Amino acid sequence: MPWRKGDYPPSLKNFDTRVRDKAVEIANALLRDGYDEGRAIAIATAQAKEWDENHPELGLEREPPRSRHEAKRATLHVVPAEGDWAVKWAGDDEPIDVSDSKAEAIKQARPIAEEQEARTVIHRRNGTIERSVNP
Repeated sequence: MPWRKGDYPPSLKNFDTRVRDKAVEIANALLRDGYDEGRAIAIATAQAKEWDENHPELGLEREPPRSRHEAKRATLHVVPAEGDWAVKWAGDDEPIDVSDSKAEAIKQARPIAEEQEARTVIHRRNGTIERSVNP
């Protein structure tokens, strides 16, 4: 079930609005990627907290994202895909690249992430997050 700003899981009720909204955004993307609700909430909560630490609120001094497209594509994922490994942007269904091995997929993701200054999230075969690499 996708969530909205006013309709979110009870576990997010004590978060600041900014962090809660980010967690809802991340959780909805994970749901679209096929994660179950409990897992999506846990991952989204952790990632929203990390995002908040790395993106402090600076008010008017903060430079807005160059475009909505760029803001959406801040995270690149290396995920299992039907026996292979796919590289895809968070929230996108279509992979950028598909490789036979995880190592090859990571190798393909690295230059893309560097060029786009994107974070890379590397998943295990079961879909859980193994590690995250910041730009």
